[in-house]
This record gives sequence, structure tokens and C-alpha cells, in this order.
Amino acid sequence: MTAMTDGLETRLYEAGWQERTGEGRPVRELLESLEEPEQRQAALWFHQNVIDGGADEVNREALGWMASRQLDWTAQQADELLGRLAGKDAQVDLPTLLGEFVPLVGPALAAARAAGAYDRGLVRSLRRWMPFAGVRSETMREQLDELAGTEPDATGLSDELLDAFDDYGPAMRAAHGALLAAPGVNDLLWHCMGQDKLRATKRWRKEAAALLDRAEGGPGVVRALLEGMAGQREHSVAAPAWVGPYTVRGIAAEGNTRLLRGLLWAAADVEADWVVPAVGAVALNSGTGTGGSGGDCRSGRLATTAVAVLSAFGGTQGEQAVDRLGRLQRKIRNRTVLKGITASLQAVAERGGITPSMLRERAVPSVGLDARGIREEPLGDYTAVLSITAFATATLSFRGPQGRVLKSAPKAVREEFGEQLTQVRAALKQLRALLPVERARLEEHLMAGTQWASGDWKRYYIDHPVTGAMARGLLWETSADGGEPWIAGLPERTAGGWVLVGADGTAAPVTDSAVLRLWHPVRADADEIRIWREELAERELRQPFKQAFREVYPLTPAEEETRAYSNRFAGHILRYNQAKALMVERGWLGNHLGYFSDGYAAEMVRELPRAGQLNTSDGVFWRARFHLELAEQRSDGGTASLCSTDQLRFERRHGARGPWERADLTAVPPLVLTEAMRDADLFVGVASIGADPQWRDRGEERAYDGYWEGWAFGELGESARIRRESLARLLPRTRIADRVELTDRFLRVRGELRTYKIHLGSGNILMEPNDAYLCIVVDRSAVGGSGERLFLPFEEDGGQLSVIMSKAFLLADDERITDRTITAQLRRDR
Repeated sequence: MTAMTDGLETRLYEAGWQERTGEGRPVRELLESLEEPEQRQAALWFHQNVIDGGADEVNREALGWMASRQLDWTAQQADELLGRLAGKDAQVDLPTLLGEFVPLVGPALAAARAAGAYDRGLVRSLRRWMPFAGVRSETMREQLDELAGTEPDATGLSDELLDAFDDYGPAMRAAHGALLAAPGVNDLLWHCMGQDKLRATKRWRKEAAALLDRAEGGPGVVRALLEGMAGQREHSVAAPAWVGPYTVRGIAAEGNTRLLRGLLWAAADVEADWVVPAVGAVALNSGTGTGGSGGDCRSGRLATTAVAVLSAFGGTQGEQAVDRLGRLQRKIRNRTVLKGITASLQAVAERGGITPSMLRERAVPSVGLDARGIREEPLGDYTAVLSITAFATATLSFRGPQGRVLKSAPKAVREEFGEQLTQVRAALKQLRALLPVERARLEEHLMAGTQWASGDWKRYYIDHPVTGAMARGLLWETSADGGEPWIAGLPERTAGGWVLVGADGTAAPVTDSAVLRLWHPVRADADEIRIWREELAERELRQPFKQAFREVYPLTPAEEETRAYSNRFAGHILRYNQAKALMVERGWLGNHLGYFSDGYAAEMVRELPRAGQLNTSDGVFWRARFHLELAEQRSDGGTASLCSTDQLRFERRHGARGPWERADLTAVPPLVLTEAMRDADLFVGVASIGADPQWRDRGEERAYDGYWEGWAFGELGESARIRRESLARLLPRTRIADRVELTDRFLRVRGELRTYKIHLGSGNILMEPNDAYLCIVVDRSAVGGSGERLFLPFEEDGGQLSVIMSKAFLLADDERITDRTITAQLRRDR
């Protein structure tokens, strides 16, 4: 700040105090008595005083008087006044000074006018802030336009539209100058700037539609700006006006966020094939975090608005919107946005008189596949074949004129049928994005015990080109009326229609009046489970997810005693980032552990089934809460590096909006109980430090060695017991059958150099006779040595079954191991 004449600050302070108390002359008289240089010093002092919180009538009147005077301001003083209000060193706090902003701007503009030389960038920045500060003065706006001294860019848009408070606005101006400069576009965008609510009124939408018609290329403008936001990367943007002139991480600042919310609603009345994908892409980009992660949210207001717009579509666009909402539900983890997705699905479903689950069924595209799950495209002498395997993998191959199958497009196809090949590859990409969503939806129905009428089951599941490819590899149950008895079997098409074929070969017809559901082992006895597992292994039928080999978790005596909680999975040490990512993938939501979030403890919560998504027969919704605690924090003081597990509890509520209340374990339905505990077992099995074969080699992390030893070679959990059962069937069929044997916890492998014990839970290895530890990190993608591959009836998160098999094949042929990190260990302690 410009230095003040000796004693002037004291005189100004005393004059202000005397005027406020009525004990002296007005401040204005003191100001009029000052020499011109001191008047400028006084204006700077009062200006700073208001910014620092001294916004009262005396200071405001002093500022007003100063703004009206023709003072001989210098360029330095003008920039000082402007810089306090705008630019990177701005000091204003708009929440506090919102009503005082205009009095502060006046002296700054007067100084700039008088000085003639000033920083025009500061004026332009100030002009962009004005609408968000509630300034409506046309005179002041004219002064700002004059002082900014810039000609409009090629778009002809005013600075408030697509402003420079983020990277998005300038990028759109540069990329679409001609499109934005077209007649009527400015009016359309100004109308969109006025839509800053979650939902647009009918009146607003009617006017937007009229402006779209009048604007030259109006729909194209909307498309370009929405698709630009769909691809906008996260960066530093100006914070909202109520926060102050600071920067935050995001994808759009205040002005462009408001503009885009209007553009989203303008798109709702455009009938074109690009509309729903563009709106959905904006929802995905704004509703997820850095790199598309689900845990964060780049812009909650944009995401919730885009989701609300998706719920407004009808007809064919409505079906596309439902598909997009379903994809978003799998990707986004922000609770507010997720609630909006659930509400949107519910709203669309109610308009059609069906449940959200049934609504999702109707929106699954066929991607051009036929009833077999195959799409064939003739390309000259070759045929492109797009298909789905039984375990939900999309493949593209090329069949030649002699029937030879190629994995990649031959040169003749690439050169002569480039456009058609591009379309087939686009379909492959779409299918690969769709299959995980459909597989997850089927598994959610398994978890929920959803039931279907025969007609819906045939149309939307077993006969569907995409979903059917997976559904036909699953076990189903049929009932005459949804009650006992239920008959289980694998679906098979016959001349008379669909039947469910049991393990004994008997066929139960699926009649028109039948009710169907997915078979779950929690409802079966031990003999039935064993029979189906043997049948699938014999057929070498690998299911799209674990169904027949799915774990079951009945209550233990300890849980029947505690009643309110389960400690079955408490006391484990998990690698936090891996555990959190897996939990989010499985639908468990909660805050991060670390100093900036829940601190030393947090809970991960999952609704089973998710409210409003799946059918529930009794109107009761359940959720599980898994308690985590901070075990070790990163050296930079950020998130946790290790966490420990604690209690697993359950809650229920009646209806989708009732209050949640704690429930005794004995009251939890077996299906809900077993699915929640299966998830908890999965988190421990994959993310426990005991599953890390290199843990003990790290040296610096010794605090949990005791836990590592206990878990890495301890008693088997439910997943490991099923793994052992499967290995008992698989190993006799392998070339190493005479070199392996199963014990209670280990797969024992006899090599030429040593005998090894592979733990069936962790996959860690001990060497006989002294139980020396052997650390091996294997390639999880290949099973068996020398290129041998083996059918596995199921796969798990973490791929532990294939890991154990890989290690067994490797160690059975230990003389051929050349990896020095392994051979050095084999020679040690012999």
C-alpha cells in the first residue's frame, strides 16, 4: 500500500471515531481539508479498511465521496485498488463483502480512468466477477466495458459467456468460434445462463426451445459445448463467488457451470441420436473423480443436473437414458449423485408403471447380435464374427473362405472394408463396456432373490442376445406360482420351448405361468450344492460369476451370542488403497481414512439390495456396515496405507424412505447375511497383508509380522475351503497329479529339489523339512508350466485359484526354474 503522510492514519481513525460517536465533525470535512496527494492516500486507507471488515456508513460515505472526486491517481495506485478486488492477489471475501462490493469498485474505476495507464487484465477479471457479486448497475458495467478496452473475439460473445475462469471457456471459444458467432447463439447462451436450478420449469424450456429454433445451428452449438465438457480434464478453476476469489480443483467455474446446466436442459428437447450420449457423458465426467475414479465428484451440480435431464426423456430416448443411468450407477460413488440416479430410475419406471429393475431389463441393447449371441458381418471373402463367451467375454474373429479362423483382420479386409471394419470394432467396444454391467446386474439379482414371470424371463434374459449369453450359463429355479416347490436346472432350448435340466438329466418345462429366479446355494442343502459343483466341473462350464461355487456363511455360535454384530472378519490388517478400491467396486460406500476425512475410523456401507434398484418382496431394505480403523498412515500425512477391520453390523428399514434401525444377526435373512459376509471375506482375502508374498522382504514394516504369519498359514476361511474342494476335483486331471496331495490347509507339491506346501488361503509357500519361507510372485494370467492351460470352474477377485495352480506346476518341475530370485531361496537353508 502507498505510504501515508505522518499522522494521517491517526487523524483519519480519530475523525471516524468522533463521527460515529457524534463527538466531532464529519469525516468528509477532514477529507476536504486535505491536500490532493493525501486525499488519494485517505481513499486507499478507507478502501482497505472496508475490505478488512470496516464496512459501516462512515467508511462507505468516505469511499463514495472519493470516487466522485477528480483525483490525480497514478497507474500504480489504480492497479493497487483493482488488484485488491480481482486478479491472483485479490483480497475480497465475497460472502462477507457481497453488499459492499459496489462501493469498493467505484474508487478503483475512478482511479483507472484518471490514471489512464492501468492493468486492463485486472479490469477484465473484475468485470467477470461482477455478475456473481450481485452487481446490477448498468452504468458500472458500461464503465468496465470502456476501461477493458478490448474488441470482442471471433465469437462475438460477451465476456460473461464462456468466461476465462477455467480452461473450458477459452477452449470452447477457440474450437468453435464460427459456430458461436452465428446469429441467435448469444441470446440462447444468455438464456441458458439463467437456469441455475436442478430442474428447469416448463416456461423456461419452452423459451429455450424457441431460442434453439431461432439460433443458427442451435442444436449443433449445444452438442459442441456438452461434448466439450464431457471431455474436459480436471484443472484449477476459480472458486464460486460465495467462497471468494480463490482456485479449487474442478472442471468448470461458476459461470460455465451455470451455462452448462442450462445447456443440459436445452438438450432435453432436442430429438437427435447424439443427445442422450452427450448428456450421459457429462454426467459421467462430472460425477466421477480424477481419472474417472468413482470415489470423488468433479462437479456435483453438473452431475445431478445431467442425471435429472436423463430422467426427463421418453420414448426411444428414454430407453437410451435408462441404459445410461444404469451405467452411471455402476461408475459413480458420490452419494448425492447416486441418490439422483436412483430417483431418476424410479421416476421413469413409475411413468411406465413398472419397477426400476424391469425398466433396466428393457433398455439392454442387442448390439446387432442374434439370439445365439453372435453377429456375423460379411467382408468380402471373410466374415467378421462378434460373439460372447459363456463367462461374459466379447470376442472378435475373422472366418476365412476355407473356414480358417483368424484373431485379427486380414490385410484384404483392412484395405477394402475399412469403414465396415470400424463399425464392427465399435460394436466390440460397446459390447465390452456393456458385458460387465450386465454381469454385475445378474449377480445383484442373485443377491436379491429377484423373481420374474416366465414371459419377462424369456424376453429379457434367456432369449436376449447379450444378457442371454450369460444367463444360459447360470442355474435357474422355476416354480408354478412363486412358492414351493422350486425346481433347479440349467436352461436348455427344446422343440417345445425352454426347460431347466437337472443334474440327473430330468427336464422341468418353463411354462407360460411359471415364476423364475436364480439358484443360490444358501437355499440348497449340502448334497445339492455338491452335485451341481460336480456337474459344472464335469461339463467344464465356467459361469460368468461364482454361483454354484459361491460361498455360504451361516451364523456361528459366537455370532448368535453377540447378536448385534459379527467379529468374524475383525482384526485383519489390509492394504488400504486396495481394500477401498475393491469395496467401492462391490458397492460399499464410505469416507476415506486419513487426516482429511474420517480420521482414525470409518465405516463402509452397502445396501443389500440397493434401494429402488431391485425387486423386494416384503418391502424391507437391508444394509451392512463394516467398521475400519487406521492402522498406518502414509509418511506424507495423507490417506491410510494400512487399515484394520472391526465389526460387521446390519440395519434395516421398511420402505425406501423409512429410518434405518439396527437389526440382530438372527433377524437378517440368510441371503442378505451370506452376501454381506462374502464381500467382507473377499476384502480380507484379497487385500490382507497376509496375502502379500513379499511382505517380510520389505524390512521396514515389522509391526504386523505376527499377524502376517498367522493369516498367511492359518486356518482356512470359507473361500479357501471351496478352493480346496475344487482343487480336489481338478488335480487328478493334471500331469502333476502324482506329485501333489491336499492336506487340511495346504497343497503339498513334491519337486525334484524340495517338497513345498502352498497355503490354500494366502497362496504363500513353505519348504520342507524346516518350513523355510519361499517367496514367489507369479504371472496370474497363465496356469501351468510349459504353456499348459487348465480349465478352472470359476475365477475370483485376486485370481487366487489360478495363482495356486501356477505355483504348483512351477514347483513340481523345480529343476527347470531359472529365476535367480527363486533358485537362491531353494538353495538356502537346505
